[in-house]
Formats: sequence, structure tokens, C-alpha cells
Amino acid sequence: DAGVHSKAWYAATCDRKTAEDALYRSNKDGSFLIRKSSGQDSRQPYTLVVFYNRRVYNIPIRFIESTRQYALGREKNGEERFDSVAEIVENHQRTSLVLIDSQNNTKDSTKLKHIVRVS
Repeated sequence: DAGVHSKAWYAATCDRKTAEDALYRSNKDGSFLIRKSSGQDSRQPYTLVVFYNRRVYNIPIRFIESTRQYALGREKNGEERFDSVAEIVENHQRTSLVLIDSQNNTKDSTKLKHIVRVS
């Protein structure tokens, strides 16, 4: 269990479009939620959805079978790993999360500040 089910920021039955719409409506930098990934892949069970600078970022949360930990985005050397998805959220409420826009090749960063609930 990734420690997500009782959390206010976890939108269990939410798809990508619903999540993005909710974040655009919130229109606050650092708004976020976590949803199940659309692919139903055990190696990438969740997606962190973050609003920043009028954009929505969908960041995959990977499950690393060998260590039973979670990490954000594509695998990279020296990446931060966490024992639960809740730890990822708590960490990035304190320290900035790097947002990479692959289309425009830009980097931003924000903390996770505002929990968005999907109705």
C-alpha cells in the first residue's frame, strides 16, 4: 500500500482529463493531486498532477520492485526514492519539485501547496 487511500490529495477514480480540468479551475501555482495512472501498469501505478504557471504537468510515479520504493518521472542516476507516495508529497511540500516541459524544453520548480479535490 502506497499510503494514498486516506489522503485528501488522492483522487482514486479520476482520469487525466478530469484531473487537468480540476487543476485549471483551481488556477493556483502549486495546486496538485495524485491519481491512478491511466496505463494500469504496476511499475507506474500513480501520476502526480501539478499546476504551475498556467500549465498542468502529469508526472509519473514509478514503483521500484527491487527496493519496494517509489520515485518520480523517468529513471535517472541519483534519483530520490521514497517508501510511500505520501512521503513524496510530504517531501515536495517542503522542497521544490522540478517541472520539466519537454515541448518547450524549459524547467520550472514549485512546491506542492494546494490540494485539489475532484468532485
